[in-house]
Amino acid sequence: MTTIIVRRKAFAYITSRTRLLLFTHPLHPEAGIQVPAGSMEPGEIPVDAVLREAREETGLTTLRVDRWLGRHLLDRRPDGRDEVHDRWFFHLICDGPPPATWRHGESTPSEGPDEFIPFDFFWADLTADLPPLIADHDHFVPDLRALLGIG
Repeated sequence: MTTIIVRRKAFAYITSRTRLLLFTHPLHPEAGIQVPAGSMEPGEIPVDAVLREAREETGLTTLRVDRWLGRHLLDRRPDGRDEVHDRWFFHLICDGPPPATWRHGESTPSEGPDEFIPFDFFWADLTADLPPLIADHDHFVPDLRALLGIG
């Protein structure tokens, strides 16, 4: 019998006006385009986790949580992993003028070796088609657009 691991994840839809923050992994292009997200620490509540992960991954300090958007379970067994991701999605607002693009990353990722992992960040216009996001990272984008009044 295979044991299924449940991994609790916090996802950040960070906006600046009608733009959504996305990123790529320059060293691992196969990782696709993503939104900031990460694992919740044991005992950590989702709203604290999303703000911590968003700040760690992006380097942005002017972030605030607007609201919780929803929860989504993603079964990773079809991908060959014996795990289910319990994903909590939040809308965060970036106050102040953020850079158009930048590189930042983590030196202590929750999964994997302790090495610096760079991320290349950019903004995508929510009033237009977004580039394809990997692994259901776009699950609550329609809800985000509705929240922002974008048809």
